[in-house]
Amino acid sequence: MNGQLVVITGANRGIGLELARIYRAEGATVVGVCRSGSAELADTGAEVVEGVDLQKPETLARLEEALRGRSVHVLVCNAGILNSEGLDDLDFDSITAQFEVNAVGPLRVVAALRGQLARGAKVALITSRMGSIEDNTSGGYYGYRMSKAALNAAGRSLAIDLRKQEVAVAILHPGYVQTRMTDFKGDVTPAESAANLKRRIDELELSTSGQFRHANGQPLPW
Repeated sequence: MNGQLVVITGANRGIGLELARIYRAEGATVVGVCRSGSAELADTGAEVVEGVDLQKPETLARLEEALRGRSVHVLVCNAGILNSEGLDDLDFDSITAQFEVNAVGPLRVVAALRGQLARGAKVALITSRMGSIEDNTSGGYYGYRMSKAALNAAGRSLAIDLRKQEVAVAILHPGYVQTRMTDFKGDVTPAESAANLKRRIDELELSTSGQFRHANGQPLPW
């Protein structure tokens, strides 16, 4: 990974932080993107770009400025939010916010950095199997499910549209991870999830671009 530039959104904690640690340990230059930094992220030796809020597209200018003139080899769109809405307590402001951050936000980031993606670069969209329509057997979580399904659709289109640049796209479910987003419930630690995600990104090729997979490698239904 020496000499490679890896950009990770939502890098200040959880899965993003663990990915930053892994890539830094392998010698990559890491740019950690977040609304607010953390001591843990700074300790990795990553370059930190703070003040980037995916609900405020104008803040992407900070990231563009930090990366001006540089080629990106791996872009991990990891930032996301999870709220719970049932049919009896719908909160449309919350649903809209999840769309902005989980679906529109990653597309904005890819579009902003498209011209800086190196030939052979890899884009990883951290999504969720809760965005699978076929896999939905419990209902609810309207904003999260709908926004992640939209992200999956964007990932498929990006895989097609970026192929001419020889850029491959992974659409990855990290597992049920013990992070603040899940109230630290789950069956896998952020470090374990990040290690699995890194393996999937490493093995990504143009021939597998646009596939929806679990971090453990299992193909997931749309």
